[in-house]
Amino acid sequence: MMFKSFLKSKIHMAKVTETKVNYEGSITIDKKLATSVHLLPNEKVLVADVNNGNRFETYVIYGEKGEICINGAAANLVNVGDRVIIMAFACSIFPIKPKIIRLNDGNNILK
Repeated sequence: MMFKSFLKSKIHMAKVTETKVNYEGSITIDKKLATSVHLLPNEKVLVADVNNGNRFETYVIYGEKGEICINGAAANLVNVGDRVIIMAFACSIFPIKPKIIRLNDGNNILK
């Protein structure tokens, strides 16, 4: 049997609230949003900036309500106000049904 990589978690259209270049790295995500799609602290994620097409990998840190902060060198790839898609993948033999949330302008989950 062969393992394949499947989308596991996705936060769609999160709005970047802050950038911190002088930080060790990572993406700080509202804890409620992260846990709702089963993202864990230090979990690797792929981030795609909808506004400029930049993509980068980093790891998750839990943050405060509504917070989406790009830290470290990746902060040079986005601007405050940009919309990003945050994705995590898992290896499995069988397809995985991903946990996906879509956000509004205030980084609240759309129903």
